[in-house]
Amino acid sequence: MTILFRQSRELEAEIDEYLDLIIQGGLLFRQGVKCFLDHRLEEFEQRLHELRGVEQRGDTLRRGIESKLYLHTLIPESRGDVLGLLESADEVLNVVTSTLLRFSIETPELPEDLNPLFVDLADNAIASVDAMVGGCRAYFRDLAAVRDHIARAQGLREEVNRLAETYVRKVFQRELRLSHKNQLRYFVAHTERIAEDADDVCDRLAIAAIKRYV
Repeated sequence: MTILFRQSRELEAEIDEYLDLIIQGGLLFRQGVKCFLDHRLEEFEQRLHELRGVEQRGDTLRRGIESKLYLHTLIPESRGDVLGLLESADEVLNVVTSTLLRFSIETPELPEDLNPLFVDLADNAIASVDAMVGGCRAYFRDLAAVRDHIARAQGLREEVNRLAETYVRKVFQRELRLSHKNQLRYFVAHTERIAEDADDVCDRLAIAAIKRYV
């Protein structure tokens, strides 16, 4: 990170901590989804509570980082890129949290025989977030490695799109109320959006990395 910042171990540590929170949030989402599908609702609510705490800590930490960036950014042109990455990564964590919250509010009835498919969907969506975080870390530490992380995130997003389509097709082939089908499609779309938003961060990351090379 010393390429971008004046000597500031505190700032470097806070950026690492912030990225760790995104990883932690993804893990809690995965666990929460599996608890919900297994009807372990008390454990599910505990994971949701922990995830909301992670999101709140992330918001507080991000605001502090943004303030410090104005003091410690070595290359002024990079400041906007870093701020943009942090804000778009924060949106991913927000979507992860809001999606799990919707399970708590609406308590959808997901077809149990499709649970393995939904777990695959959620796991791949969060794996794309992990790849996004890996790309963000590489942007600060090993610029040459950014491309590999971006490629992985893009591949995972494509897999998420495929799984989402498969799930929705299976739902609409069933004898269910249209309102129930639409609700299930809604939950699939919000889970799919996690990977879409992570991929959007990677698009921003790719441009920022190119600017560093120039």
